[in-house]
Amino acid sequence: MSKEYTIGIDYGTDSVRALLVDCSNGNTLATHVHHYQRWNAGKYCNPGVNQFRQHTLDHIEGLENTIIEVIRSKGVDIGQVKGICIDTTGSSPIAVDETGTPLCLKPGFEENPNAMLVLWKDHTAIEEAEEINRLARSWGGEDFTKYEGGIYSSEWFWAKILHIARNDKEVKENAHSWMEHCDLMTYMLVGNNNLAEFKRSRCAAGHKAMWHESWGGLPGDPFLEQLDPYLPKVKKHLYENTFTSDVPAGTLNAEWAERLGLSTDVKVSVGTFDAHAGAVGAEVEEFTLVRVMGTSTCDIIVSPGSVVGDSTVKGICGQVDGSVLPGMIGLEAGQSAFGDVLAWFRELVSWPIDQLQDDVLPQDQKHKLKESIIQGLSEAAEQLPDHDHDVLALDWINGRRTPDANQNLEAAMLNLSLGSGAPQIFKALVEAICYGSKAIVDRFEDEGVEIKSVVGIGGVAKKSAFIMQTLANVLNMPIKIAVSEQAPALGAAMYASVAAGIHENIEIAMKKMGNGFEKIYEPERGKVLHYIQRYKSYLSLGNYVESTMNGNV
Repeated sequence: MSKEYTIGIDYGTDSVRALLVDCSNGNTLATHVHHYQRWNAGKYCNPGVNQFRQHTLDHIEGLENTIIEVIRSKGVDIGQVKGICIDTTGSSPIAVDETGTPLCLKPGFEENPNAMLVLWKDHTAIEEAEEINRLARSWGGEDFTKYEGGIYSSEWFWAKILHIARNDKEVKENAHSWMEHCDLMTYMLVGNNNLAEFKRSRCAAGHKAMWHESWGGLPGDPFLEQLDPYLPKVKKHLYENTFTSDVPAGTLNAEWAERLGLSTDVKVSVGTFDAHAGAVGAEVEEFTLVRVMGTSTCDIIVSPGSVVGDSTVKGICGQVDGSVLPGMIGLEAGQSAFGDVLAWFRELVSWPIDQLQDDVLPQDQKHKLKESIIQGLSEAAEQLPDHDHDVLALDWINGRRTPDANQNLEAAMLNLSLGSGAPQIFKALVEAICYGSKAIVDRFEDEGVEIKSVVGIGGVAKKSAFIMQTLANVLNMPIKIAVSEQAPALGAAMYASVAAGIHENIEIAMKKMGNGFEKIYEPERGKVLHYIQRYKSYLSLGNYVESTMNGNV
């Protein structure tokens, strides 16, 4: 029998990667990573005001480069490639014209950051998010945030659109519609200039745009009108129905089939978010928390609708029917910074290295030296004894996503002394991101969502035994590490296999294509007892800082 392959495309914060996967057994035949040229040069971003934008050309170049490379490297028969699915970060919306073309690809907008993708970590819309939350609680109608955890975030769809519209009249007047990144890239592959009929992502709409079946789709016009008269006009060119990622959005259009050297028979799945595809790639099942750990984290759980019912979990990033597995409620939480916390510290301590002239230390050696810093700090921190008065840190260096989104919050440290060296501070930061993870687990359990096991995926999960062991100790739960180094792309390939008709449903695709688990980190009893007390101190510090910032102290 002829082999059948699908391609999973995973758009991350810094790069995009493609996986060519054998649908009969889940083996990865080829993988290729493309780093965003403009993003990695720091263009269109201003971290000082939390502005993070990406140019669509980075994404188009990456899409073409990675797909062509994985096919070329194995020389497969193009007729054997049956499906493609794209996952992306989110919420990462972008303004488009009536044909679905991003404004940044049009004359006059090529260098305008407001015409580009507003990346998930962009927090320029804090005021707009707060306005949405105030109105949702006071206007007297449906609370459209209730299935989003009850708190709308500056990281999400409507807040970002509102911010751009109020700050850039030209973009506002030229934007026919707005699209999430996963929808945009999927539309590029299948689109025929009929944006109105395009199948938008259930995952993106439900978790970030306040879409829900119970009120007929997106928030009602009277609510949006009170925020800004522009928003009901935007809604007219969005969508009513949404679709799960086991459904084909269409087939590869002629332009992209020619560019990629593939057939127009290739099915392209409805797009999704990276964490949700990652949960599928990690073979998610009921009562399992899948932690996608990279620059930030996303925490994914699935539950039958009969268990969740009409209950809403407060302070998370939404609960959506079919956002992970069709027929199951997908619940999402996460941290605004995880690996980013440690990367920030690496940049802080390596500042003198960056200042050296190239004739003293060449650029390639600077890069190697900086890359070794985290490993060296991990080894030193792991050897430190545990004390009650060790340095204590908060992980809110990019605000707090969950529980209870508040992007105004900032990080803090306690117990610093002249004896606090880089390893001591690094250890405190590692513990802080683990305490932030426990706060999420506690919220789910407090709200009646049972967690029986934890699965770790992503770069941090694969690379840092020190962080994973600390996390197991803080959570007091075993943590299984998925074998696949590219679980989101693998999950996307699984979605594509169902959309292409190779597998009947996602459950069968996971069973056939799952890569399993390579390691389990078990809690260490002595460490667990220590962290129980330290976690209480973390919560106390967090309450104090949050109260102080809110003017309550």
